[in-house]
Amino acid sequence: MKTSTTQYEERALRAANGMGVLLLDLLLTAAAIALIVCGALWRGADWVRTVMLAVGIVYLCVPCWLLLCGIKVLQPNEALVLTLFGRYIGTLKGEGIYFVNPFCVAVNPAAPDAAAEASKVAQTAVAASQGKELSTGTVTGGASRGKRLSLKTMTLNNDKQKINDLLGNPIIIGVAVIWHVEDTARAVFAVDNYKEFLSIQTDAALRNTVRLYPYDVADGGDEKSLRGSSQEIAAVLAEEIQSRVTCAGLRIEEARITTLAYAPEIAAAMLQRQQASAIVDARKLIVEGAVGMVEMALDELSRKQVVDLDDERRAQMVSNLMVVLCAGRDAQPVVNSGSIY
Repeated sequence: MKTSTTQYEERALRAANGMGVLLLDLLLTAAAIALIVCGALWRGADWVRTVMLAVGIVYLCVPCWLLLCGIKVLQPNEALVLTLFGRYIGTLKGEGIYFVNPFCVAVNPAAPDAAAEASKVAQTAVAASQGKELSTGTVTGGASRGKRLSLKTMTLNNDKQKINDLLGNPIIIGVAVIWHVEDTARAVFAVDNYKEFLSIQTDAALRNTVRLYPYDVADGGDEKSLRGSSQEIAAVLAEEIQSRVTCAGLRIEEARITTLAYAPEIAAAMLQRQQASAIVDARKLIVEGAVGMVEMALDELSRKQVVDLDDERRAQMVSNLMVVLCAGRDAQPVVNSGSIY
């Protein structure tokens, strides 16, 4: 029994040049119209007039439209997956005009039908009237025309999700995926709708990846985090998505994190923690600088013999200098007119 990967491999379809068939059909159509006109004006034998009218009318009713149905026009980076009586016969690629079997049917389950488009427009109008916004993943960069598959590079912008990171903190994260269709046969026959399949698998891969990393790590830590190692995690995410959508014939070119923030319920607490950490780091830097300045001042006073300080006076000076240098406000000078003893 064949597996799905071998059953739905893409096959290139060799088709005839459609321009020659189109010109032939136009010439034959003109000839059929001429036969009908000549038959209507014929004054000779009745059977000749009947044959001329029958040939012209029959051609205009059947062969003319069959030839037109077999003509396919493709734009750059477009493809047609064709079936003949339910059997996959190949994929038509390359820009130009082609002629195929008129009974071939193009298949593209991801192509929007008129009913779905009307329903989507109605839902958007209702949501807009209520001041709401529809939350759906959007695919941009390759709008399909009819049953044609777009081979262009497209972008999937999935909705923002609330996911718990490695430490259990809820975060809001969004991702953008750059992708294109690599195998048209798998994209059409292996899954029901390859665009919806990609969107769902992207959500699942994003959840699995985010749960392996914390949002942030302490200073000096070498552990990967969502905020500090976004490039590495984006590469891991792209590989995770690729492993899930290979069966659908899709190729993931790149994945990027577009939104990253703490969830609203813990955002205030995390902001306070970050502010406290920043204050501690700033105070630490101020103290280190103040100690160096006090040491330099004492050394300079001793070297230049400006004043002879005993241990108690030295301790008093160190205390005063540290208070002045480490204070959060400007120091208020105090003039001492007496002795410290």
